[in-house]
Amino acid sequence: MKTDADARDELIDLAADFYDQFAAGKIPEMELPTRTKSNIEYDEESGVWTYGDRTSIRSANSVNGARKLLKAAFTIEFLADQLDEDRSSTLRELYYLSESWDNDEAQFSSQDESNDLVEDLEIVTGVTREDFHMRPEESGAKVMGPLRLREQTNRGDRDIHCQLDVGQGGYQIPNNPDTIEFLENDAEFVLCVETGGMRDRLVENGFDEAYDALIVHLGGQPARATRRLTKRFRDELDLPVVVFTDGDPWSYRIYGSVAYGSIKSAHLSKYLATPEARFVGIQPADIVEYDLPSDPLSDSDVNALESELEDPRFQTDYWEEQIELQLDIGKKSEQQSLASRGLDFVTETYLPERLEEMGVA
Repeated sequence: MKTDADARDELIDLAADFYDQFAAGKIPEMELPTRTKSNIEYDEESGVWTYGDRTSIRSANSVNGARKLLKAAFTIEFLADQLDEDRSSTLRELYYLSESWDNDEAQFSSQDESNDLVEDLEIVTGVTREDFHMRPEESGAKVMGPLRLREQTNRGDRDIHCQLDVGQGGYQIPNNPDTIEFLENDAEFVLCVETGGMRDRLVENGFDEAYDALIVHLGGQPARATRRLTKRFRDELDLPVVVFTDGDPWSYRIYGSVAYGSIKSAHLSKYLATPEARFVGIQPADIVEYDLPSDPLSDSDVNALESELEDPRFQTDYWEEQIELQLDIGKKSEQQSLASRGLDFVTETYLPERLEEMGVA
């Protein structure tokens, strides 16, 4: 985590580089990794996705390129001022704020454009958007479990126990989890859960208390803050991490983003990904063993599964066996299909047995 002064200095250095190029009589430009799927590489050593060696030049030698650098300059000024004033804003607010800028050419045409520019600035400066005080829209992800932490807030620090001091909803993960200090930890492992319904079932059944588990609600494709906090649990508290999702190819990719990172945030994989994370289910084998209620695989599901067979993240004996089994049975199931065996089945039978098999609990 960088200080506000460090983050601001990186932005000012980037702006100064544009100025120096102008002063030297050069057309200003900015070099970036080529942000395409073909330039994403799986780093075997670290076990995460990273950008390859190919780069692209964003130059003012065309109208479109000049417009992009103009927008970058305006955004740099805004972010530097924001850090000076110790304020924050959301990605959505940045998009709307550009409409007040005094140069129409600097205004964003869509939020995707402003989001992409913030990512460009992250890559070039090596500073995360969280350290720029940029927040995404609320993700709603929460944690429940035997952990006491200290959180920095605008009203000062506050100590929170993620079971005793929170309601059934749990502790809401802040935008920048690096502002959290871990004080006391009695957890044995971290259980990342895809759906809110399953997370609520586990909490209602007291799974976090019975098994000293830190239950992290992923909320579908997990936000960066959720992935960052999960990585900190693994690295700093030395806790095993397991991921519990639906049994379909899109949910396997949710696991993949937790464990290995995503293509979109490849520049932050070493900061966000937890390669030690393991998949607990729903497995295709579970659909067969427990005769779970299921839906037939769609054509897009089949295509996604076949793609995953070629994906380095899933090229292990375990995943090849499970994916081939799923293609063979032609079925997919949701986490909550376990309720067909009773509301307590997931906490009394399924998870305890799977975690014991994995040597986690």
